[in-house]
Amino acid sequence: MDFWQGFIIVTIVHLLAAASPGPDFALVTRQSLLYGRKAGIWASLGISFGLSIHILYSTAGLAAIVAHSSEWMTLIKVAGGSYLIFLGIKGLRAKQEHEDFEGALQITSHGSPLRHVSTGFFCNALNPKAPIYFLSLFTVILSPDMPLPTLAIYGCWIMLLQMTWFTTLAFLLTNERVRGRLLKVGHWIDRAFGVAMVTLGIKVLSSNS
Repeated sequence: MDFWQGFIIVTIVHLLAAASPGPDFALVTRQSLLYGRKAGIWASLGISFGLSIHILYSTAGLAAIVAHSSEWMTLIKVAGGSYLIFLGIKGLRAKQEHEDFEGALQITSHGSPLRHVSTGFFCNALNPKAPIYFLSLFTVILSPDMPLPTLAIYGCWIMLLQMTWFTTLAFLLTNERVRGRLLKVGHWIDRAFGVAMVTLGIKVLSSNS
């Protein structure tokens, strides 16, 4: 497979993977609707940085080892599932905070950029499904035997695709009309996010693979 053929396939496959519902999608949606565009973009950046962990160990050929090691998969499953439940509990405890929705609409962030970035980073880095996905990607399309510059280009491109998709999502969700309506039920969005994260976390912890 030549460079550009692999490039096109990686682009299509990863955009489909990024757009599929999951913890990253739920997190960016929540941060954008409740805390504004900047918060959504910072979370997107963290998610993209989280991908670098999976790309690095896949490049080193460790994805196959991790994916086929019951001990490693159990460790990742427990860490990832527990983190999702932690995020979910925070969402479930949300209360209605704003009475003045016009003023609340002007809020562009909540917490420091580092907090949003770190939340996105750990949400992606601890995703227990990532080793399986990257094992498939590197087995079918890429290979640890590829020249390092080629792998670096593919890796950076995958991160850029992830960042572009979720940044676009953050911009769409923070449209003034959309966010203005949804902000009025912001605490319910937070609780719905909490239910989704806890459900995903329990599903991860109880899975056999």
